[in-house]
Amino acid sequence: MKFTIYGSGCAKCKQLTENAEQAANAKGIACEIEKVTDTNAIIDAGVMRTPALAIDDEILVEGKVASADEIQKLLG
Repeated sequence: MKFTIYGSGCAKCKQLTENAEQAANAKGIACEIEKVTDTNAIIDAGVMRTPALAIDDEILVEGKVASADEIQKLLG
């Protein structure tokens, strides 16, 4: 499973990354985390508000720091 974090690398982005890792670990899912900090790449991905989280290239969270519990629910 691939998680992509879109954002500038700020504290909120780092928190979202940690929450995604916690959610994957809680579900026993192996994941790869990619961080996209380039503004043009973020825009090209269709992200309007950061931080954003994509799971397997589908943007599921945008403009907020989702908790580990919220991300677990997205994982099914």
